[in-house]
Amino acid sequence: MIEATDLAERAGDGDPRAGLRAVAALRRLLERLETVQVRHARRQGWSWQEIATELGDSRQAVHRKYGRQ
Repeated sequence: MIEATDLAERAGDGDPRAGLRAVAALRRLLERLETVQVRHARRQGWSWQEIATELGDSRQAVHRKYGRQ
């Protein structure tokens, strides 16, 4: 999590270029973490609806994004 903490600090940088790069890197990190957790939940038998509820999204959107992985 050091990477996330470092990126979060850089996201507040006064230099817009550094801040925007950090925001983009945080977005990529978040996507990877979400994918890992969705796969983990599915392996444990969670339904698409349960996952969607926890992510604050619709079942259809979550299934569309992760259903073929």
